[in-house]
Amino acid sequence: MDYNTIAQNNIDEIMKELAEYTRMAEEIAATIDGLKDEIKQYMIDHNTDTLTSNEHKATYKAVTSSRIDTTALKKDMPDIAAQYTKSTATKRFLFQ
Repeated sequence: MDYNTIAQNNIDEIMKELAEYTRMAEEIAATIDGLKDEIKQYMIDHNTDTLTSNEHKATYKAVTSSRIDTTALKKDMPDIAAQYTKSTATKRFLFQ
C-alpha cells in the first residue's frame, strides 16, 4: 500500500468517526431541547419565570433587544450604510 492509500484510509476513518459523533451530538441536542421544553412548560403552567432546585436555577423570561434594520438603512441611507459596512472573511467547514 502506498502513502496516498494509507492517508485516504485514515481520512475515511476520521470522517466516519466524525459522522458518528455528529449523529450522537444531534441525538443529545434533541434530548436537551426536550428537557428544556418540559421545564419551560412547567414554568408556564405554574406561572413562574424562575425555578430553583438544590443544584440548579432556571429562568424563562421575555428579553427585549434592539437591532439596526440594515435592510431599511441600506434603502433609506445607502451612503451611510456603505460607510459603516464592514466585510470580514472567514473559512467555513461543512461536513455532510
